[in-house]
Amino acid sequence: MHTHGQGAHDADEALQDINAKTGRNMPQAVGTAVLLIAVIVLCLLVRLDAFVALIVIFMSLGLWELRVDFAVIGLRIPLLALWVCSAFTLFATFYASVPLLAAAMCVMATVVLTALSASLDMGMGDRIAAATARKDRHPGARPQVPVGDGSKRFHQYLGNVSVSVLTVLYIPLLASFLVLPLTFNGHPVAHAVMLIFLPAISDTGGLFAGAWLGKHKLSPRISPKKSVEGLLGSVLASIIGAYVIFALTYGDMWSTRGWVPVLMGVIVGVVGTLGDLSASMLKRAIGIKDMGHLLKGHGGVLDRVDSILMCAPFLTLLLWATGL
Repeated sequence: MHTHGQGAHDADEALQDINAKTGRNMPQAVGTAVLLIAVIVLCLLVRLDAFVALIVIFMSLGLWELRVDFAVIGLRIPLLALWVCSAFTLFATFYASVPLLAAAMCVMATVVLTALSASLDMGMGDRIAAATARKDRHPGARPQVPVGDGSKRFHQYLGNVSVSVLTVLYIPLLASFLVLPLTFNGHPVAHAVMLIFLPAISDTGGLFAGAWLGKHKLSPRISPKKSVEGLLGSVLASIIGAYVIFALTYGDMWSTRGWVPVLMGVIVGVVGTLGDLSASMLKRAIGIKDMGHLLKGHGGVLDRVDSILMCAPFLTLLLWATGL
């Protein structure tokens, strides 16, 4: 009994050590990841429309998170307008006969409509106020922006419009590059797998490389846990992952495009890390620890998809340019 109890104690200590090194609750993170993978694969097996609908759902949840996050410092984004315009943009990109033109027109219209909606004098609402009260904030975080008359109110409106346009560029614009590859070159499922899972593989490689080998800080002021070793781990993991996905999905294209996975891996490893750092900068500017709490062990939806969104335009351009 003593041996069994000691073994359980050692296992708990080992798990706590892993959680401390990675900065996550790893059992929860693994369980959430398995569930997400199952849902994504199921949608791809059913039909592509279901996969596009899943992207719309995740982006809608991400918009809600940003609505709450910006409300922490007294800024407002027009959530309903963003929900409607973002969903229309993604579905129009998928179903239009000229997807790139449809995406461009919808994003431009979304910028205009969102900016106009953000300039209206509307309150936060009780649900947003309650959600902001539950946010974990960094010590010394910025207080809410006071709203008065004259110039203060003008600056408030200007801030609302600015963060609303940023939101359009961050979510519906980048998310449209997750949909565009489904419409060209006849490999929609292979493209979807590459766009979604390759950045996730890169994140995982960087997480474990940084946790066990990280000694040289990459950007301590922005993200203290990021290390040079973690970046190299991300690049290596994404190169290996790209070769595996390439072999399983693109079949006989090795002879002419065998170099593409190396380039993909480097792009995803570097850009994905920059995406994580960009999200960390935004969180530090707002004064919060996580974008949300919807995904156990990962934080919010945007904490999980930030690198996927940042990598999407680069991977889309590479897939199109190489004819994959």
